[in-house]
Parts: sequence; C-alpha cells; structure tokens
Amino acid sequence: MTDPAATLAGRKALVTGGASGIGEAVAAELAARGAHVTVADVAADAAQRVAERIGGAAWAVDLSDTTALDDLSLDVDILVNNAGIQHVRPIQEFEPDAFRRLHAIMLVAPFLLMRAALPGMYARGWGRIVNISSVHGLVASPYKSAYVSAKHGLEGLSKVAALEGGPHGVTSVCVNPGYVRTPLVEKQIADQAAVHGIGEDEVLERVLLAEQAVKRLVEPHEVASLVGWLTGPDSAMVSGGSWTMDGGWSAK
Repeated sequence: MTDPAATLAGRKALVTGGASGIGEAVAAELAARGAHVTVADVAADAAQRVAERIGGAAWAVDLSDTTALDDLSLDVDILVNNAGIQHVRPIQEFEPDAFRRLHAIMLVAPFLLMRAALPGMYARGWGRIVNISSVHGLVASPYKSAYVSAKHGLEGLSKVAALEGGPHGVTSVCVNPGYVRTPLVEKQIADQAAVHGIGEDEVLERVLLAEQAVKRLVEPHEVASLVGWLTGPDSAMVSGGSWTMDGGWSAK
C-alpha cells in the first residue's frame, strides 16, 4: 500500500479559494500528501497564513479580473478550481453585474487557469485537474441562476478537458458536494431566509438539507479527502466524471 504522505511527493499544486473552507482543507490535504501547494485567494493575508501553516506559497489574486489571466502561464501538476461565491435572487431581480461576476470567478477563471496549466502538464505527460463543482452542477434550485449555470458550465468544461487531456496523461474531474460547512454556506442562511420568507433557524432543515437523504452538512475535510485520492496514483483512469458527495440529493 502506498503511503498517503508520499503519493504527491515532488508535485506542485495550485488551489484557488484556498484561504478558507473547502479550499483550505484541500490545500492541507495535498500538502500532507507531499505536494508543494500554492494557496490562491483574493484574501491575501488569509492565504499567506494558510500557506505558512502547510509549508506552501501564497498567491493573492482576484479571479473576477479575468483579463489579467489571459497571458498567464502556470507550472503546476495539479490544479484545483475551488474558488466560488454565491448570490441568491429571483431571476427578474438578479443584478446583471452579479451574474457576470459569478460566471467570471467560477467558469471563465477555471478555463483560463486550465489554459495556463495544460501546456506544462502535457509536456510532463502528467496532470490532475479537479473542479470543485456542486450538486448544483447536476441539478437546479430556485433563486440561484448564476451559480447553477456557472457550475453546469464547469461540468462541461471539465469533460472537454478530460477528452483533450487523456492522450497526454492529464485527467479532469468534478467533485459535487451538497452544502458544506463553510463561510459561504453560513452566509447563505440569511439570504435564504429572506428570499423564502422564513426564519434563519428554519433554513437548514427546510431548505439546505430538504433534498438530502443524509441530513447533515458535508465537512470540508471529507471533500479534501476525496480530492487527495483523485490527485493520487490510483486515479489515472478516473477522468471525465462527476463525484457526488450530496447525501443522496441527486439520487432522486
């Protein structure tokens, strides 16, 4: 059996949104497996703290400024597209700039980061792309038109990357959790309460976990553990798919 602490020795990884939540857990998991991890986040101080803790590097970057990424070149073996934001509004009330910003961060930026990383991966004959999608990359919910459409687009982008990258030793997959215990989800509770006209204490049971068979939030370390396996030596034939961690939500 391969020692998990050595599965990624010598590999270089980039994790976007790596300063908190899922991204922080993923960065720690990859570092524990031997990778040198760059923690990319718009929150520069938080990214630096995580990077120092795991022995990696920090990259302060605003992924909503997509034109700044047009000519980027990345020397990484593993790319984890995790950065994301949420905005909850009915379509007719959804601010156009907010819609564009969600798509920039969660669809356009992942494309540009793949574009920047793939030449090096192809040259080395090895690469792993993991896109942190969502159950909302597979199904829809009301009031989340930007998030749902961006995640559905990310699913398609991941599949294309899998088809193009396969002959070069590069895999691409999506990980699709339900609601994860992160600051992003905690912020949603107030928004969901307002849009549904219910109390914040009712949101978890009546909205967030309503569709799940397993009635609890996903923990960040659970997502990170799966990403660790998907980037390791036993996942070379795992490409093009979507790995659900949604407590049975999408089984319906």
